[in-house]
Amino acid sequence: MPDMDKKTVSHFKQKLTDELGRVEVELRSLGWKNEAGEWDANGGDIDQTATESDELGDRQEAYQENRAEIDEIQIQWKNIKRALEKIEEGTYGVCEISGEEIEEDRLEANPSARTCKAHMDEEASLGV
Repeated sequence: MPDMDKKTVSHFKQKLTDELGRVEVELRSLGWKNEAGEWDANGGDIDQTATESDELGDRQEAYQENRAEIDEIQIQWKNIKRALEKIEEGTYGVCEISGEEIEEDRLEANPSARTCKAHMDEEASLGV
């Protein structure tokens, strides 16, 4: 691990754990975790007064909206999980592109950051 002391690592681990809890609450409000460990969307609540075709259309629309939100939030969820794994492996705070130390102020702003400031624009190219 970079030159982080145990107190600093513990601080970031707590921030990540708290963030993971918030993200999972949000994901559970939109769907459920399937057997593969991925999040899937639900189709919303059933309106008992709607006609069948209305109900199916409403449920499909709700599913698509929830799916889109889950897709975006799931990236954040995976990055948090990855950062927590890196803490356990002793590789937290290392830029995945350059191998350099990620600046502490960058990690403070985004504890699950995968790159240093110099490579922020390339982080999305790393994939999920």
